[in-house]
Amino acid sequence: MKTILYAVVVIVVLGAIYLLAGTTSPTVQNTQLVELKDGDTYALTASYVTKVVAGKAQKMLAYNGSIPGPTIKVSQGAEVTINLKNETDLSAALHSHGVRMDNPFDGAPPVTQKEIAPGESFSYKLKFPDAGIYWYHPHVHEAYEQPLGLYGAFVVTPNDANYFPPVNREMPLFLSDIPVENGKITLRKNDMSHALMGRYGNVFLTNGEEHFSLEASAGEVVRFYVVNAATTRPFNVAIPGATIKVVGGDNGAYEKAFFTESVLLGPSERAIIDVLFEKAGSYELQNKTPNAVYVLGTIVVRTDAVATPYTAQFAALQENKAVQQSVAAFLTYFGKAPDKKLVLALGSGMMPANIGHGSHMMPDGSAMGGPLMSQNPGGIEWEDTVMMDQMSAGGVAWKIVDQDTGKVNMDIDWTLKRDVPIKIRIENPAASMHPMQHPIHFHGQRFLVAYRDGVRQTNLVWKDTVLVKAGEIVDIILEPSNPGVWMAHCHIAEHLEAGMMFMFRVE
Repeated sequence: MKTILYAVVVIVVLGAIYLLAGTTSPTVQNTQLVELKDGDTYALTASYVTKVVAGKAQKMLAYNGSIPGPTIKVSQGAEVTINLKNETDLSAALHSHGVRMDNPFDGAPPVTQKEIAPGESFSYKLKFPDAGIYWYHPHVHEAYEQPLGLYGAFVVTPNDANYFPPVNREMPLFLSDIPVENGKITLRKNDMSHALMGRYGNVFLTNGEEHFSLEASAGEVVRFYVVNAATTRPFNVAIPGATIKVVGGDNGAYEKAFFTESVLLGPSERAIIDVLFEKAGSYELQNKTPNAVYVLGTIVVRTDAVATPYTAQFAALQENKAVQQSVAAFLTYFGKAPDKKLVLALGSGMMPANIGHGSHMMPDGSAMGGPLMSQNPGGIEWEDTVMMDQMSAGGVAWKIVDQDTGKVNMDIDWTLKRDVPIKIRIENPAASMHPMQHPIHFHGQRFLVAYRDGVRQTNLVWKDTVLVKAGEIVDIILEPSNPGVWMAHCHIAEHLEAGMMFMFRVE
């Protein structure tokens, strides 16, 4: 009798949860670490889950029931198969961001595959030639599916045990945000609004949690693989009171590790940071902008000392000989004239063509400047300065313009020769109708940032995405090592939907 009574109570409680969520989606699970060996196959499922955000149960999306999805750990050089099943009511695709895989498995419809319809599956055969932190996310309905929870990490361990310095612990750290009004997430399927600025959320999520927390021991060195998974928002990551050492970026290690107070990441950019928590106490994980400081989480350091201290190794700024050797052959391209020149621009029939320098736009097409430029210090829109941004992708045309040919977006038709590096200049004019930053991502390849506004970069790291600030000119050296037809685009999801992309061929 007691057993029956207990079962009834459980059913009632579960029923109440489902009614509260307005869905029968299962409750979100904890993120799992999955270690795959060369030749392994792993099943990944995209589906709906129920998760409490802003104090209420929400219907969200997850890979294998967790937000973030499973952390998939592989060795450098491994090849694995990921079987993705789509159990949502939207089309899907899995883009393994930054991974230099074979072209058919890039997960970028309609270029490399058809969209995966609800109930269907697709097998991705992935190669991991580079050590570091990579991530997977949708490349269809990205502005909806990704912020609702479809993202996860690939951690690729280097073959060289000395590639990175030793640490006590390592973990991915996904930073994101999501829009909530009156206790409800306001994202809608097939919503093409916020095409002007992109959508800034007002609730921050760290590893899927509003109130992220972590415990550590005094003297512990923790390696964070930091990923900006937001669709629009840049993050400037700081941990006051702790010491941050940057050891890597998008596609592996820096030539030399360096200490810093904060790390700036545009959407899809990554940083590998080692953090020393020297003393016991409470430390805030912050997004520190020129206008505000947001707490993204808390690290509580206990008084008990770490069993194996790496304080001495942490104090050293290691040089990475492997990275130095890998970039050496590309240094001769730094001083040459650009092979390609791109300009990032905004065009719309709704907007006047002669908007003055530094102006912003209202949804009705009128110019907006003055005090709002204080929201754009250093060429970055840290917040949504157009609170009424409901402009759709049909009324806003973000452009990538080939300066030499005048071709725009999908009319650009580059053909690059495999293993012949090219220098690309990317200009983001401050006199745009709406000056803001753009994270420009090249699929399937890697590049070096050679110059920013004419200043040569001296501590190099391989990248796949570069944040080009308003008013900035960035020169990159692209290594077209991976044959096929690939996409390049702004990684602000709403700008991508507004057409800010082009294709290039490597042969």
